[in-house]
Amino acid sequence: MVTYGKKELLYFFILFSLIIGVERCSSVSYNRLTVMTGGSVTIPCHYDEKYTHQKKYWHSENNKSSTYTNTKEENLSVIDHPDQSLFTVTIRNLQSTKHDGGYYCALKIEGKPTATYDLYLEVQSAPDVSVVSSSVSGHEGGDISVQCFYSSGYKNKVKQWCRYKDQSCYTVGRTNTSQNSSVQISDDGRRSFTVLMTGLRLTDSGWYYCSVGEALNPVQLTVSKVLHMERFCLSQN
Repeated sequence: MVTYGKKELLYFFILFSLIIGVERCSSVSYNRLTVMTGGSVTIPCHYDEKYTHQKKYWHSENNKSSTYTNTKEENLSVIDHPDQSLFTVTIRNLQSTKHDGGYYCALKIEGKPTATYDLYLEVQSAPDVSVVSSSVSGHEGGDISVQCFYSSGYKNKVKQWCRYKDQSCYTVGRTNTSQNSSVQISDDGRRSFTVLMTGLRLTDSGWYYCSVGEALNPVQLTVSKVLHMERFCLSQN
């Protein structure tokens, strides 16, 4: 009996969707999202601003179903955020037998389905990559820290902190002078690496992900404007 790994299964899923006529944006690549059994996850699906008024949906290869934006079910919500040029997919009460498999975010452009983001979702009792909190917040000018955990088998894999929107990444052990020096990423050499973002700007708000090898986990960052009184109090400390 021939068996296939997760990566091969996703490639088959992509090939099948091409056969049935789902087009793909050139930026679509392999993504493996690892999440905890019984937990929940929110996945951001970005799209070009010019497609704000197009139909958008989340497709599951498990049951060959599509869920359009602004749908709320018991364990699935697909919500459009046109002001951010993205829609989010929240899946709750995750179970391996029910949720493991291929998915994609898609738009209908001129009546044709076009996938913008592919992923393979894998539910695990101890996720290969995880975070303490999938949502962090800070104030303009302040700092935030995110700790990304990984399993022992991923110790020697490439570790990155990336932004979903433009796929810009910071990599452990690599320095790029063209990148923002206010982002620092360091590996403890055991089972976690830490991302420190200093001097936060309002434009830093958005979706990011920790990745180790091909496994990843999303994090939403919200940066708030500091009110005048808050600025005064901070300056006194």
